[in-house]
Amino acid sequence: MIVSASRATDIPAFHADWFMERLRAGYVQWQNPFNARQRQYVSFRKTRAVVFWSKNPAPLLPHLSEIEALGINYYFQFTLNDYEADGFEPGVPPLSERVETFRKLARRIGSERVVWRFDPLILTASVTPEILLGRIARLFEMLRGFTRRLVISFADIECYRSVHRRLGRSGCGAREFTLEEMDAFAARLVELNKNWGLELSACAEDSELAGIANSRCIDGRLLASCFSDDAELMHFLGGGTLFPGDGPVSSALKHRGQRKACGCIVSKDIGAYGTCAHGCLYCYAMR
Repeated sequence: MIVSASRATDIPAFHADWFMERLRAGYVQWQNPFNARQRQYVSFRKTRAVVFWSKNPAPLLPHLSEIEALGINYYFQFTLNDYEADGFEPGVPPLSERVETFRKLARRIGSERVVWRFDPLILTASVTPEILLGRIARLFEMLRGFTRRLVISFADIECYRSVHRRLGRSGCGAREFTLEEMDAFAARLVELNKNWGLELSACAEDSELAGIANSRCIDGRLLASCFSDDAELMHFLGGGTLFPGDGPVSSALKHRGQRKACGCIVSKDIGAYGTCAHGCLYCYAMR
């Protein structure tokens, strides 16, 4: 019913034509990244919504009208970080170009359907929490009026050996936030947000952050709010309410395959590891 495109790779940036070909064909073949012999065919016949994840959705923008004509609802999780001076994201376009793409997309589909992610938050010898907060504040001024939500996440380095090795080889001194630093960062971000009015959330963080909710990146409430006229989707989400998006989404829809703190509802991801050319040093899906 809901397709994720994709946590594993940047489909809008690098595989937009492939995605459209598969959408027209009505199905896609997915391979389990942990078991290459396990393959599944995913049908688009009953797909009511697609959640796109991207650092550069510009190549997909010319196809949006066709996606809409096929009756597919969609919104974007747009990761817009400022690590230009740090070299963490060697393959992404210049920041100014990505900001303009963000604005163009929001003008096209509305600010509610473009979720801003600053993800992940990484510390180094020269990048402090205050510097990151300053970068977020600077980006917000560029995005003011073009988004309503900000999702953050704190880098997981130690639990991914490939990420740990890659960042170690870079010599940047990258490290994770301590719990105390997370709490202090969250408090400062909440204070800044008093002037911004964004809906703040943190992606799959086990520790509770005061004033910041756990994120629902594939969000039943957002889908219900944006696409309340889609009867099939509303039925899947648990029925309508007088004010769509305000009512509860069935707990049976929680995605059991994600981390415990993840608030996403069930979806089918169609991406493949090792197929993204951004080359982000912190990426767990990079092979």
